Amino acid sequence: MTDKMRLVKFLVYGCQMNFAEAERMEGQLRGIGFESTEDAEQADLILMHTCCVRETAEDKAYGKIGEIKRLKREKPSLLFGVTGCMAQKESDALIRRAPHIDFVLGTGRLGELRRVVEELLSEREGDCQHIVDVVEDGTLPEEGLPARQGAVSAWVPIMYGCDNFCTYCIVPYVRGRERSRRPEDILREIEDAAAKGFREITLLGQNVNSYGKDHKLADFAELLTMADKVEGIKRVRFMTSHPKDLSERLVAAVREGRHICEHFHLPVQHGSDAILKAMNRNYTTEKYRELVRAIRREVPGASLTTDLIVGFPGETDADFETLLDFLREIRYDAAYTFLYSPRSGTPAAKLDGQVPDEVKHERLERLMVLQNQISLEQNQKLYGTVQEVLIEGTSRTDENIWTGRTRTGKIVLWPHQEGECIGELAQIKITQPQTWVLKGERMEG
Repeated sequence: MTDKMRLVKFLVYGCQMNFAEAERMEGQLRGIGFESTEDAEQADLILMHTCCVRETAEDKAYGKIGEIKRLKREKPSLLFGVTGCMAQKESDALIRRAPHIDFVLGTGRLGELRRVVEELLSEREGDCQHIVDVVEDGTLPEEGLPARQGAVSAWVPIMYGCDNFCTYCIVPYVRGRERSRRPEDILREIEDAAAKGFREITLLGQNVNSYGKDHKLADFAELLTMADKVEGIKRVRFMTSHPKDLSERLVAAVREGRHICEHFHLPVQHGSDAILKAMNRNYTTEKYRELVRAIRREVPGASLTTDLIVGFPGETDADFETLLDFLREIRYDAAYTFLYSPRSGTPAAKLDGQVPDEVKHERLERLMVLQNQISLEQNQKLYGTVQEVLIEGTSRTDENIWTGRTRTGKIVLWPHQEGECIGELAQIKITQPQTWVLKGERMEG
C-alpha cells in the first residue's frame, strides 16, 4: 500500500441496516487511506451495498452495475465491488453476468472488506483476479467503529440475521440466523457516538425483540435501559419489532425510560388471519390487538407505525376489505405500504393464487387513500400542543425553515430563529398539522 489518498464512492440500497453497514465498511477503508466521495468519476473504488428483499431494488442494482461498466472501461484501475444481500444471494453468478465486478462479499463477510481491497490493489501490477466470498459461518461481523454520516442521529446495529422465516421474505436466507452483539460492545459504540456529538441513536435489528436469546447476557428491554443511561444521548429509538416477541417488559422500559422514544414500529403486514397464517407470521389479529391495547394503556400518546403488504398470494377481496377495516380500527400514525413481490427462493413465490398486478395496484391505491386520511386525523389531534423536537437541520427545500422530529417520530417544520443549533431540543407549538409533517412555531424559552 502507498500513502496516496484514494477515493471510494458508496452506492447503498435498501434498509437502515444497509446504511449502518456502509458506515462500518467506510470505517474499514479509512484505515487503508480511503476517503468517501460523491463523484463516481473520481473514485478509485466503487462499492455497491445491495438489497434483494424486493425485486425493484435488485433491478435497480443491476441497472447501476451496467452503468459502471463504462467507468471501468475509461479507468482500468478502478475497483468495483458488490456487497450485501444481493451479493449473498447471487454469489459468483454476479461476476459471470458482469465480469467487470472485481469482488463480491456476502452479508457475513463484510469484515473482510479491508483485506480484500488490499489484496486486489496489490494485484494491480500483474494479472487481476476476481474474489467471491459469501461463506456464512454464523459469526458476527468484525467489530470496528463506523465512519458515521450526519451530525445528530446514529444507527447502531445490535444483532444480525433472522429466525422467523416469513414465507414472503428472503432475509433469513441471505443474512443467516440471529446473532446478537454483546451488550458491552453496543454500549461502547453508543458512548463513542455520544462523544462525537451524536444526540440520537437507533438500535437496529431484523427483530430487536429477539435480542439476547442466543448469548443471554441481556434481553432487549435490559439493553434499552442500558442505552438510556449513556450520558450525552437525548433520544433512543429502535426498529424493527416483531409482534410475536413484543414483551410487557419492553413496553415498561419505554414507559419508564428518560430518553427512550414513545414510538413503536410494529409491522402487522396484514389484517386477515388467513393471510397472516399463510405468511407464517405466528400471531393472530386478536393477539396484535392485545399488544396495541397494552402499548396505548401503558404509554399514552405513543405513536404506532407499521408495514403492510398488499396482494399476497391468495388475498381475496374479502381479505382486503378485512385489512381496510383493521386499519380503521387500529388507526396507525403512518404505514409503509408495499405490493407483494415474489422472491425466488421463498415459499410464497410458489403459492397458488398469485394476485394480478392490476388488482394489486388498485388495492394499494385504496389502502393508501385510507391510511393518508387516518394519518392526517392523527396529526390533527396535535394542533395547539407543544412538542419537544430534536433539531436536525435546515429543510431540504428552504434554508430558512428548520426540521426535526418529535419523540414520537413525527417530522416538524418551523421558521429558523437566530441562535438555534443542530442537536439541541426545541419546544415547538403545532399550528398546522398535515398528513406527513407538522408545522409550527418555536416557543420562547
